[in-house]
Amino acid sequence: MEKILKPMSGYLTLVICLVLFIASIYLFAIGVDRNITFVVLSIIIFIVFCFFLKGLMIIQPNHSRVLNFFGKYVGTVKDNGLFFINPLYSSQRISLRSENLQGQTLKVNDKMGNPIEIAVVIVWKVGDTYKAAFDVERYSDFVKMQSEAAVRHLAMSFPYDNLEDDHAPITLREGGEKINAILEQELTERLSKAGIIIQEARISHLAYASEIAGAMLQRQQATAIVAARTKIVEGAVGMVDLALKKLSEENIVELDDERKAAMVSNLMVVLCGEKAATPILNAGTLYN
Repeated sequence: MEKILKPMSGYLTLVICLVLFIASIYLFAIGVDRNITFVVLSIIIFIVFCFFLKGLMIIQPNHSRVLNFFGKYVGTVKDNGLFFINPLYSSQRISLRSENLQGQTLKVNDKMGNPIEIAVVIVWKVGDTYKAAFDVERYSDFVKMQSEAAVRHLAMSFPYDNLEDDHAPITLREGGEKINAILEQELTERLSKAGIIIQEARISHLAYASEIAGAMLQRQQATAIVAARTKIVEGAVGMVDLALKKLSEENIVELDDERKAAMVSNLMVVLCGEKAATPILNAGTLYN
């Protein structure tokens, strides 16, 4: 579990290091000409200087240091500035800044088995430095691999659209925020073991694979045409029914079944035709 440390300020140690360094140089300079004891003392002071200098640590904003003491986790420093720690500690730098992951375009099968292309953009950052440092080998590679696995699982869990599954509550194309929320939830579950926080996850590319894109486009167009024709026929039937009722109620003309059939046929041609109908004047009767 992550443990936050508050180390002492390193400014006093920095001053001490400067004094030791100057003293070491001065004693070495006077010892060369006068007494070898000063040279030995200068070497000892320089070693002490190096020891204290190793304990100085600078942490930039939104960065951290994970400290170990001979293989034992000591704690994490998240404060910014100059600090002094035990020189025997080993440290590992871990950035706390948000990072973008532009996933590569993957070719997978959706729930209905159709090959599709999908890519996502993920915004993430390290939340638990202990897990990021010790529970996984390389947390950045872990994020990439698990993100790809989550995207593949998402694509196989839902159909691309509702052309083949009319009763699908959520589709990849029309799911919108619901699909993004499901993706964020799955990424959070997969990456929590590495101490990663998912801030945002969105689909950046979604399309049918190139080998079936043309056929699916024709299918979508045919579906749209059929739906439009259905609406036109429903409207035309209603208008014909209304016309027949009006003629009957107002006694404008009496029509037998054959004349009604002819009238219905003509009205349906006029109302459902793609082009404007060309009227033809009939000088005779329906029976001659």
